[in-house]
Amino acid sequence: MRDVEAALREAVRGGEVEFDTSTRSLFTMDASNYRRVPLGVVAPRDRDDVEAVLAVCRERGVPVLARGAGTSIAGQATGTGVVLDFTRHMDRIESVDPGTRTALVQPGVILDRLRDAAAPHGLTFGPDPSTHSRCTLGGMIGNNSCGSHSVAWGTTADNVRELEVTGYGGQRMRLARGGEGVPDRLREDVRALVGGELSLLRTGFPELPRRISGYALDELLPEKGEDWARVFTGSEGTLGVLTRARVALVPTPGARVLAVLGYADESAAAEAAAGLLPHGPLTVEGMANDLVSPAARAGLPRGGAWLFVEVGGDDEAHARARAGELCRAAAADGTTDHRLVVPAAEQRALWRIREDASGTATRLPDSSSAAAGAAVTREAWPGWEDCAVPPARLGAYLRDFRALLREHNLHGLPYGHFGDGCIHVRIDFDLMSDEGIRRFRDFSSDLADTVVAHGGSLSGEHGDGQARAELLPRMYGEEMVGLFGRFKDLWDPVGGLNPGMLVRPARIDENLRFAPLPRNPVPVEFGYPHDAGDFSAAVRRCVGVAKCRNTDAGSGVMCPSFRATGEEQHSTRGRARLLHEMLAGEVVTDGWQSEEVREALDLCLSCKGCRSDCPVGVDMATYKAEFMHHHYEGRRRPMAHYSMGRLPQWLRLAAASRLVPLLNAAARVRPLAAVAKRLGGIAPERDIPALPREPFTRWWRRRARGGGSSAVQGAGAPPATGTQTVLWPDTFTNYLSPEAGSAAVRVLEDAGLRVSVPDKQVCCGLTYVSTGQLDQARAVMRRTLDRIEPALDAGLPVTVLEPPCAAALRTDVPELLGDDPRAHRLARSVRTFAQTLEEFAPEWEPPRLDRPVAGQTHCHQHAVIGDAEDRRLRERAGLTGELSKGCCGLAGNFGFEKGHYEVSAACAEDQLLPAVRRAGPDAELLADGYSCRTQLEQLGGHGSRHLAEVLAEGLDAARNGEGSPPSEK
Repeated sequence: MRDVEAALREAVRGGEVEFDTSTRSLFTMDASNYRRVPLGVVAPRDRDDVEAVLAVCRERGVPVLARGAGTSIAGQATGTGVVLDFTRHMDRIESVDPGTRTALVQPGVILDRLRDAAAPHGLTFGPDPSTHSRCTLGGMIGNNSCGSHSVAWGTTADNVRELEVTGYGGQRMRLARGGEGVPDRLREDVRALVGGELSLLRTGFPELPRRISGYALDELLPEKGEDWARVFTGSEGTLGVLTRARVALVPTPGARVLAVLGYADESAAAEAAAGLLPHGPLTVEGMANDLVSPAARAGLPRGGAWLFVEVGGDDEAHARARAGELCRAAAADGTTDHRLVVPAAEQRALWRIREDASGTATRLPDSSSAAAGAAVTREAWPGWEDCAVPPARLGAYLRDFRALLREHNLHGLPYGHFGDGCIHVRIDFDLMSDEGIRRFRDFSSDLADTVVAHGGSLSGEHGDGQARAELLPRMYGEEMVGLFGRFKDLWDPVGGLNPGMLVRPARIDENLRFAPLPRNPVPVEFGYPHDAGDFSAAVRRCVGVAKCRNTDAGSGVMCPSFRATGEEQHSTRGRARLLHEMLAGEVVTDGWQSEEVREALDLCLSCKGCRSDCPVGVDMATYKAEFMHHHYEGRRRPMAHYSMGRLPQWLRLAAASRLVPLLNAAARVRPLAAVAKRLGGIAPERDIPALPREPFTRWWRRRARGGGSSAVQGAGAPPATGTQTVLWPDTFTNYLSPEAGSAAVRVLEDAGLRVSVPDKQVCCGLTYVSTGQLDQARAVMRRTLDRIEPALDAGLPVTVLEPPCAAALRTDVPELLGDDPRAHRLARSVRTFAQTLEEFAPEWEPPRLDRPVAGQTHCHQHAVIGDAEDRRLRERAGLTGELSKGCCGLAGNFGFEKGHYEVSAACAEDQLLPAVRRAGPDAELLADGYSCRTQLEQLGGHGSRHLAEVLAEGLDAARNGEGSPPSEK
């Protein structure tokens, strides 16, 4: 390995050469069931770098694997040699030609970037797999990807015009129809091979729209124009390395309408799909109700299964008319109901259900655990993710497929491209035990026979890889598979390109990603209730679909650090890969003491965005806290853990000392502040926030001594006779932002609620959790439960103003104190400010403020609680507009820690700060999280407020007859 690395460093002039433990760990897996440890990774900058890598590897007999985003689900993006990572540098769109409707792209171009570039010309790239926000054109060409619009625009092979390729032997090729750019010897040898097998090639391939399995050798037949680009597409990197591609673009419809058709069950939907094709739909996608959440089901028409049929038109009226015609025809064939969806936002929301299915289907409801009151889910895996049959055979095939699942006592949730006869499914294979692996193999063999019996293809979209290549003889016969091998050998005589794929493959039950993982749960601190307490199972949640690599603004919170750095190790998937390898112990060998894992987790903001945005609910914030607890156990921690991780202690001491004015004055003296920041591990770029003179709890006690609610309510306010709620004096509200607390009291009492505040300090333990000080966190949480227990016994709701504290009480406390029933009672009692008002004062009308808003929904609220009640409250108050969905970048202690400032600022510039700058001068800046308000102030000088403050000000203005008060910037 050292020799190969040294030679590559000498030969590769532009790109990075990385043979370190961390990088190798990041590339052990794709989105399949398979795992291989690469020798190293090279990120080339141009074709010269690619050729230099091939020369070094060829001389030393090292295999080469070309890789895009690593979202392949058949194992073809894993390898033991040198991996070429095209996503970092070779990701340019070189040109878009609207005249010829083509684009010239490098292999690392993300599909959505190409679609964005083509859109101004009224064009798009037709194939659109569900990973369109992160998959690359090179990967799509390697796998011959398809997507939901293939009924209209075909597969990737249908949209490829010319490919520039370099062979393992170093030969440059230009692959197009006719073969003029193919080296003479290769062209003549392949023509001889094809010419000698014309009968087999003309009769040996099934006729169906989604035949992806094997090499498409029939594309080289004379009557098909000898299309070398098409035969290369779908070859999974086994023939050459793609360095540039010219692809076709298609006109986009002027308008689209989504017809959602309901059917009694999955079979009825499958039977109906082929009948819709004569109407010229753009998509015919199917899914059954077992894959749709109850909340999402409420927005769908009546039925037990649905077809999502997109119809295009010159304009909205034309598209609507065509969709209506299709719905009428479908109704005649037995729909239960239908719905036409016209607004683009509503269409996107429904498509997200479908696009996330590849992730959500990996966690199936466990009926046995649900009966016992647990929330455990069963793991489901790819392997038979995308078989395809002729569309007219789909209903019959699905019935046989379901019967085969029952015969093997397996479960899965089929969905997918019903119009093309292609079905996706994740199945609950037990790939951790010998018996389960045998069942996986037996089922795979039986299903291959079933697919072939229906005239289908083992792969209808994602390629064969290792998942299906062993079974290709069942589909094509030994003679055709032998021909595939001879074809591969003409291109790559020494087998240096992605060996083991398509021809001479490994067994389908070899190289399984789970093989090196511990068979028994490792001792951990959190309860992992959804994973039966097994940290390894929690880490296995990441199947590699890489939604965390989506950098589109407005797509959610996950993953802010990847958005800032673009590096795989800073994605949720990358961190999960490193944790997987830490548990495996083969590449990362230091366990909890691993510096590679610590370094990757260091830039995790603990935003919890992945908990909601990841289709399988990876919770990297919890995994990070778990890791840091073990990593620093018995060792000295970074100073920031002592200064900010134990912030509640320091703020309580500061308030009790009555030295706040002195401390604030010292913080304004630069030399003194610099020393304090250096000692506390605080970023030198940060300002130390000023402390208020009076904490909220002291104000509350003073107010109570001075005559109760009259000090806040004011004349004419209704008496507080309604539900009693406990207002939680969290650390941030109490010691850093007491004005939010007093404003909340004002609003809650105006709504008729009776407010109480705990006599003794309570704390959710958030700062201890986020720094991995879990022993201290538990001690703080237990003390809090002791103090809040009377309120829990009384059944009182607990109103929490600070979103991350509310999220911690909902999740961290019960997951760390799973054996304490009070923790679960507290979690169920927690309400946000808006939830309290909506639930316990539904008749209360907020003041009408009638102004636009901008600002930030806290990432923890987005991830754990949601903001539906906040939206409704703002709407009732006349506060219009959307708040940013991303992460502000401060994330509690993260943005204050030394070494994090640049990433923190980049996260703020991703969505929040641009949105605030775009806001008009009359916009109200809202941020319920103290960290979000601090970030806005320190990075942009923008003053923002908690929603409670804005409403309280509105109440005062209305009381004084002033009308709507001006915004305070």
